[in-house]
Amino acid sequence: MDPVDRLRSAGKRVTDPLETMSQRVAERVVDLVVQALDVNALVRRVDLNAVLDQVDINKLLARVDMSALIDQVDMNEVLARVDISALVNRVDVNEVLARVDVGRLLDRIDVNDLADRIDLDQLIEQTNLGAVIAKSSAGVTTEALDAARSGAVGLDRFIDRWIGRALWRKHPRPAAPQALLNGAAIDAGASP
Repeated sequence: MDPVDRLRSAGKRVTDPLETMSQRVAERVVDLVVQALDVNALVRRVDLNAVLDQVDINKLLARVDMSALIDQVDMNEVLARVDISALVNRVDVNEVLARVDVGRLLDRIDVNDLADRIDLDQLIEQTNLGAVIAKSSAGVTTEALDAARSGAVGLDRFIDRWIGRALWRKHPRPAAPQALLNGAAIDAGASP
């Protein structure tokens, strides 16, 4: 037998039991350390921001199967934790409306369908048609009376001119009675 092989054989007889024994010692030491270790205290001492700064989120997310992850997430539970009021308060409505294309929005509205949804009977019940008719008929009546008075004044002047010509008057008649032209009738009507 080769002397080197003898040394190897002897070394194995010594090292194999020592290796097994060292593994047992290491396992026991690890168990003792883990039992003695306060994990919560250790985690409190870790600077998580420094750890997270070293993590490349994009590489991490590239390795994650997002559809499988989403399938495992209970969206109702996530949404139950969201403060919708705080989220809505952060929305700038004017900015959102500035982005809306009103023309395209109106193109999508079916006006006929919208008109079919209007309950005309209920609308008429809630409208005070008597007041509307009274206002519009009062306006029409006033306009008709104004037109009739204007026509009567015009006809009166026309007749006065023809009578003046028929009677051969040389001077035109005054536009109003003398008392009204001087303002005497106005003063007399104002004082009792």
